[in-house]
Amino acid sequence: SIAKLLARHGAKVVIAARRKNRIDAVVKEISAAGDKAVGFPVDVTKRPEVEALIKGAVDSFGRVDVLVNNAGIMPIAPIPLLKVDEWERQIDINIKGVLYGVAAVLPQMQKQKSGHIINITSVFGIKVFAPGATVYCATKAAVRTLTEGLRMELHSENIRCTMISPGAVVSELQSGTSDPSSAKFLKDFYEKTAMPADSVARAVLYAIQQPADVEIDEVV
Repeated sequence: SIAKLLARHGAKVVIAARRKNRIDAVVKEISAAGDKAVGFPVDVTKRPEVEALIKGAVDSFGRVDVLVNNAGIMPIAPIPLLKVDEWERQIDINIKGVLYGVAAVLPQMQKQKSGHIINITSVFGIKVFAPGATVYCATKAAVRTLTEGLRMELHSENIRCTMISPGAVVSELQSGTSDPSSAKFLKDFYEKTAMPADSVARAVLYAIQQPADVEIDEVV
């Protein structure tokens, strides 16, 4: 949704995800509309793949004006179930994946003397949802802290930093829960409250479209 909306507003978009068939379908749709897009298969837990993504973007379009860190998982389960593998996976994707994106793109943005890093966080990074989402909330709180620190560190380099903190969004995020009771709760919760993905895309567009002297720190 983000890629399609930005492309419609004239952005040249570079799409990254694990599943190449999904990327190819979006690139084809954007290109058919007369806009520009390329895609790369990337697992954000693998730093060399994230670095290759940024190199591919620069090779394709000469620069990177905006990075949107959107990869994330949310396997819900109470802490006493000790789903430690899922805790580690969330840390690897939700936190380290964001840091790998920042590490890969920062040298290019510093070279350009401009850029915009947008991290998709969550209202669960502001308010803890427990039992069930304690570890997920912790990862999103970490991304909030990282984004605020980045904003303070990079402001003098003309690099803007924004966090988008949505509630439930219609996406595959809800499908990664292995605990049956938690999965049922999540399904019911999403059916009642989830907003369309376009809502998040519009928030990203809003942050990007501000003039150079305006930095949107957060959209909740």
